[in-house]
Amino acid sequence: MDTEVLLEVENVVGGYGEIQVLSGVSFAVCRGEVATIIGANGAGKSTTLKAIFGLVPVWSGTIRFEGQEIQNRSPKELLRRGIALVLQGRVNFPLMTVEENLEMGAFLRSDPGVRQDIEAMYDRFPMLREKRRELAGNLSGGQQQVLEMAMALMLHPKLLMLDEPSLGLSPRMMDEVFQTVLEIREQGVTVLMVEQNAKKALSISDHAIVMDLGRKRFEGTGEAILHDPEVKRAYLGG
Repeated sequence: MDTEVLLEVENVVGGYGEIQVLSGVSFAVCRGEVATIIGANGAGKSTTLKAIFGLVPVWSGTIRFEGQEIQNRSPKELLRRGIALVLQGRVNFPLMTVEENLEMGAFLRSDPGVRQDIEAMYDRFPMLREKRRELAGNLSGGQQQVLEMAMALMLHPKLLMLDEPSLGLSPRMMDEVFQTVLEIREQGVTVLMVEQNAKKALSISDHAIVMDLGRKRFEGTGEAILHDPEVKRAYLGG
């Protein structure tokens, strides 16, 4: 894993309308790692991802990507810079085929390599090749999650952010999605995810942040956070 900082969040304050959610959040994500944010409901985890991606205004503080300030930039600009976000819940086009969804994932591109990249996604995720002519809405929840990650990868992101990728999945499909996250990391994409299955997420994470009421409470390696007695007591049910 590289130790170069890819994303830096520094003293970020922000929220929705007049409601403050984030109260000085700071952390860094290094290139080539899987980083996970955990915490109780209402801790500000998803809001943090949305603030990075320009969906929630940053009132103060700084967000840097590859050393450049990006706070309050548009999602379209951030996609072009190499940041992708897969939001919580199903966010595909259910009445379009798997292949059409992959084409939509490349909506910002006009180069001739899109077809080649779709074939590369089929090689990376054989299930998608098998289901290429099926409507996305007919896939299982886990299959749709893999499709949505593949759609995001069509823009060749340097940072892929995932909001609750295992939400609502069976244990088998949950394992498949987490394995996919590791495969994405192995192929050079940095991953930052928010995840409600904290134990499973921490077990595959290089880096972990624990949030509580809009602030960072703990930070460390995934293994250290997984075995921290105070974290276990407060957030991991043991």
